[in-house]
Amino acid sequence: MRCCIVFFLVLVLFFSCDNNQRIVTTARDSVQHLTQYVDPYIGSSFHGHVFVGASVPFGAVQLGPTQLSEGWDWCSGYHYSDSVIIGFSHTHLSGTGIGDLGDIMLMPATGEFRFTKGTVEKPESGFGSKFTHDEEKVKPGYYSVVLKRYGIEVELTSSTRVGFHRYKFTNTDDAYVLIDLRQGIGWDAPYETHMEFVNDSTLTGYRYSKGWAEDQRIFFSAVFSKPIREFSVAHDGKIINEKSSTGKDIKGYVRFDKAAKEVLVKVGISPVSVENAMMNITAEIPHWDFDKVVEDADSLWNKELNKVQVNADKHTLRNFYTALYHTMIAPSVFNDVNGDYRGSDKKIYNDTTFTNLTTFSLWDTYRSAHSLHTILNPERVNDMVNTMLRIYEQQGKLPVWHLMGNETNTMPGNSAFPVIADAVLKGFNGFDANAALEAMKASALLDERGLKYVREKGYIPADLEVESVAKGLEYAIDDWCIAQVAKKLGREDDYTLFSKRAKYYRNYFDPETRFVRGRISDDKWRTPFSPFIVKHMKDDFAEGNAWQYTWLVPQDVEGLMELLGGEQRFIEKLDSLFIVKGDLGKEASADITGLIGQYAHGNEPSHHITYLYGYTQQPWKTAPKVRYILDSLYSDKPDGLCGNEDVGQMSAWYVFSALGFYPANPANGMYVFGSPAIENARLQVGVNNYFDIKVKNNSAANIYIQRISLNGKPYNKTWLPYTDIMKGGTLEIEMGEEPNKQWGTEKAFSGSL
Repeated sequence: MRCCIVFFLVLVLFFSCDNNQRIVTTARDSVQHLTQYVDPYIGSSFHGHVFVGASVPFGAVQLGPTQLSEGWDWCSGYHYSDSVIIGFSHTHLSGTGIGDLGDIMLMPATGEFRFTKGTVEKPESGFGSKFTHDEEKVKPGYYSVVLKRYGIEVELTSSTRVGFHRYKFTNTDDAYVLIDLRQGIGWDAPYETHMEFVNDSTLTGYRYSKGWAEDQRIFFSAVFSKPIREFSVAHDGKIINEKSSTGKDIKGYVRFDKAAKEVLVKVGISPVSVENAMMNITAEIPHWDFDKVVEDADSLWNKELNKVQVNADKHTLRNFYTALYHTMIAPSVFNDVNGDYRGSDKKIYNDTTFTNLTTFSLWDTYRSAHSLHTILNPERVNDMVNTMLRIYEQQGKLPVWHLMGNETNTMPGNSAFPVIADAVLKGFNGFDANAALEAMKASALLDERGLKYVREKGYIPADLEVESVAKGLEYAIDDWCIAQVAKKLGREDDYTLFSKRAKYYRNYFDPETRFVRGRISDDKWRTPFSPFIVKHMKDDFAEGNAWQYTWLVPQDVEGLMELLGGEQRFIEKLDSLFIVKGDLGKEASADITGLIGQYAHGNEPSHHITYLYGYTQQPWKTAPKVRYILDSLYSDKPDGLCGNEDVGQMSAWYVFSALGFYPANPANGMYVFGSPAIENARLQVGVNNYFDIKVKNNSAANIYIQRISLNGKPYNKTWLPYTDIMKGGTLEIEMGEEPNKQWGTEKAFSGSL
């Protein structure tokens, strides 16, 4: 018996070894070291705008470098092309097209106190320092860099609400740490800051700022491992001899004993108070073991990443697990360990029944990132929906693009609706479904952002509202979502009303040009019209043109087919999308990237389009397009994203598509097949419950599905239901070099399951 056990262990060890970077799982409860495949640099160059630094999954803290340069490509505070760091801030966005946050920045330095950050032309005039990527390291939960100017090694890690710094000084005679409450990222600027010296190890304060989010309030407590020998406060660039100070531009400086070669700092943050910030430190990192926190952060990320174990080549592994990592930076925690949080109405609430969250890039993430959470992070879905319902109670409508307790109203549509509807229709019950329906209805019946015209005219006049077509098409999707929830809850009147409104997308379709286009108040089409030209935030679309937006009807693909003249003409026009060429114009949005013909993978309205072939009798046409995007528009290099990461949506597309399917309709529980990039995958879909995907004969040439079986039975549908995934089981996909045109006779449909 003992010999058998030894033999078995040898086999497990053999098959678990790294073979060309492939993962082979031999036991369902095995845990792989998957953080090794995450490269946070991916997307830090070109226009990816990803966060580079230390965090834990969905953490309140995103602790990382803030660079001297500013601009669109520095929305996260970091771009791979840059070489000057001005400090290490505790909040960062990941992948947005607008910059904000960058709160509570610390910078270790030596020499004379410097009050300014310097300029791009003369960085040495401020307190910033150059660095090189050769002396920089980043992995999930950890970041380190050498500040060349000062010879200081900086290491960062974090828990959920606490940033942990370790500074190693080579010259300790005049070393100090700057705490800068003025510096932010992008549009962010403080309107009031405060810092207080509490004792020889502790500073506290707050930062109130205006930016993309109009009124942000963050409190901090900073605890140092070495006694503070000297403390100074600078107010508007002048040092004052005070233990505390309040103003727009507050900076603090602390020096230590000359023998202090290593200094650690724990910085707790809170949306409520400095006392809560200190409580967060005590609860989450009560010790000074920096390496243990690094290990804990790695373990948390490893646990999340192990929810999907894939077998693939090394480049796919790096792309896949980095993408999965990116989907879990946000939504981020926005409460304290005791359940306190600041609401959208600026009042303080205490609720331990859910975890309050922030950073909802809903116009992006509703398309597939939230659908991915329903599979891999179902325990967090109720928190997301409950947060949205509390936001509704506090501001009178569901969130549009919510950040730090503020409604930014960014992007068209009511994109919380598909997220909530998806959760209701999939059977999540950790929130009040009837209250959710009422919140959706109330938000849809407001008079703002073109909704008044939807109700009165059935379309949004292009001469009265910018981005009218984009708004109208998004509202039609949102209304379909309300209708489906109403149907499930037995609310027939609501179902009838919002089903009608869901068809209003038809009012933007011009049968003569066969495109959606702007319609003015007198019911005439806006002229002149070009399906190519884009004028950013000045025309009838949002970061797109008529070629791209004509397909934004995932709630009624059959109806769109009818408008386009039937299935064959639908296919012909869809084919044309990927080959047609045209000039976008001089005022085109910078977000329109990753172009294949007029398909724009770098921007979210296009993300479902390749999968629309699954609604036709030619589903195989999805395969070459999906494979091209996976292979050519994603890579494991710093410029590996062809557009803004958008808080996880670009990466969620990759995760789904690499697995072989995608939620073309974001809220009907149906995943349309494409062309998997992996060889095998195991999804953890519950306690001791797994959904296995086995792909046979997969290769760069064999991109077409030949046949599929589900739990050993032939499967001829072009789509896979959420319920079958969550039951667990085995999906087998056989691939080939040519399409099997007999597979997929049961095509996808737009209705809910």
